Amino acid sequence: SMLKPTFKLTREQIEFFETEGYLTIDALTTPEDIAFLRKSYDRIFQERSGWKEGNQFDLGGTDEDGTEAVLPQILDPARYAPEMNESLLFSNANFMAVQLFGNNVKCSFFHAIFKPAHTGAETPWHQDAAYWDSAFYHNQISIWVPLQETTLENGSMQFVPRSHQWDVLTHQSINNNPRIHGLELHPCEMDKVKTPVVCPLPPGGATVHDGYMLHYSGPNRTNIGRRALIISAIGKPKPRKNKSQFWWLDEKKTARSKRAGEL
Repeated sequence: SMLKPTFKLTREQIEFFETEGYLTIDALTTPEDIAFLRKSYDRIFQERSGWKEGNQFDLGGTDEDGTEAVLPQILDPARYAPEMNESLLFSNANFMAVQLFGNNVKCSFFHAIFKPAHTGAETPWHQDAAYWDSAFYHNQISIWVPLQETTLENGSMQFVPRSHQWDVLTHQSINNNPRIHGLELHPCEMDKVKTPVVCPLPPGGATVHDGYMLHYSGPNRTNIGRRALIISAIGKPKPRKNKSQFWWLDEKKTARSKRAGEL
């Protein structure tokens, strides 16, 4: 059974999120809860959980065996650490999602992203919706939670305010290399990145962003790895009238999809 939530959004926070497309929260959970989650997080990265089935992979590199991952991530981390679902963070995230979306919403630990010390790559500007089925408009938010302090130096989140009002812009594979899983905004769209807001956070703080929001996080230039857990809250998608094709998804040839048996 889930813990009783201890966090509630204010009316101002809900309005800010709806207008600007993102929100910064100083404490979504307690230091004790973060210590508990960190233990699970470190264990699944140490055990390389999910590697064989393609659920652990390098978001920013080509992910071949024997290459060092520049941006390792684990999809569905609670599958390998079910105790994460018992955390206060998860209760509070669920309650927040219901405040934003109403009861018809499903939350899950979507992924765990690690930026290694010194080498952790940037996560280029992109919209999450560029990864998703182009037959729908998606109702989705991401709740991004660092397990240590995040700063500009180690890769805190950055957003272009109000960009959640746009549809999906043109994207491409990172470095235009289809063997890399991650996406980046196409160079022809980079002029859309205006006056980004940097959102440093204490451990257990959170940023919340809409699936259409343009966002970025810089490389990790510090000597401590940057750990982040992302909880996804998904409401009902709406079918699109004009189906656009996302050609950048059709051309993927990643090592991860081979492991996952997709190719």
